[in-house]
Amino acid sequence: MNLASLRALFDGPNTRGTSDRFWMAFGLAVFVLLCYPLVASTYAVANAALFLLYAILGLSLCVIWGYCGILSFGQVAFFGVGGYVFGIVGINLADGIGAALGLLAGVGVATLFAFVLGYFMFYGGVRDVYVTIMTLVVALVVHTFMGQTAGSEWAIGEAALGGFDGMTNIPNLAIGGFELIDTAFYYVVLLALLGTYLGLRALVNSDFGRAMVAVREDEERTELLGYDTKRIKLFVFTLGGALAGLSGVLYASWGNYMNPAVFGITFAALPVVWVSVGGRDSLLGAIGATYAIEWFSQQLSITGSEYALVVVGGLLLVTILWLPAGVAPAVADWLSEKQSSPAARGHEEVAD
Repeated sequence: MNLASLRALFDGPNTRGTSDRFWMAFGLAVFVLLCYPLVASTYAVANAALFLLYAILGLSLCVIWGYCGILSFGQVAFFGVGGYVFGIVGINLADGIGAALGLLAGVGVATLFAFVLGYFMFYGGVRDVYVTIMTLVVALVVHTFMGQTAGSEWAIGEAALGGFDGMTNIPNLAIGGFELIDTAFYYVVLLALLGTYLGLRALVNSDFGRAMVAVREDEERTELLGYDTKRIKLFVFTLGGALAGLSGVLYASWGNYMNPAVFGITFAALPVVWVSVGGRDSLLGAIGATYAIEWFSQQLSITGSEYALVVVGGLLLVTILWLPAGVAPAVADWLSEKQSSPAARGHEEVAD
């Protein structure tokens, strides 16, 4: 497979940014991210890893909402389940293989959870805003349940769930007995994010991706054309759950800790904010918005501001009112108009 055919996998009508200049800018951005640990402190690298793993959670919502029209307010349920399962397996199998098995178990259980929930929703006739409500309710139910798991009776083997105090002593992610911490963990998260981004680009530009977009645009007409829209939605929803579970596993390994707050409504709203601001149908926009918003929120928290969440909420309102499609699509459209002007005609599009 040559470079042109490889690139054809990632280019298509469902993603912005297909020009040579876009891919050169993308390669430069990846190079900067690869070099970042060489010039930044360990603390800054750890924070960057956190923002990048959050971006995987943002992508999990972007693909199901932006490309299939399913607004899930409960992506954090799969995120939290993935993290807790990783902790349970990792604590009980403390040898080198425990964390690796925990990774597989965390993603696997989150995927199964999403599949079961999606099956009953989509084959049960739940649609539109009711999917949003149901997924939020599921997350809040899990939040309430996990909050009352304090006490020694709520332990799975050596892993105490801990109620609102949370689960502690979760091991670091390890592969082949080698613990992935600090810079190594950053590179693993970056690799996971790049793989997720490119994989989703290939998916949404495939024939199946076109069917996803058709479901988003007009589900009834797509069904009349012979597509099994319920199966398409179930697959995409399950994929989103798997990605959220992967993000949860990385989060548990990053902080060595999980608590029920990850199922709460405050955290549940964040992926919606990230994707709304970045652009529902822009994978790169979701990544950029997640990183920028979380970095900005952290800077506000460090300086002692109590209004980080208020500012983030205000940003969502401003975006919905003034840039309903999101920042990245708005910038891409502006660049496209600028390049199509007589003075700039002949230049290529560079934005995603």
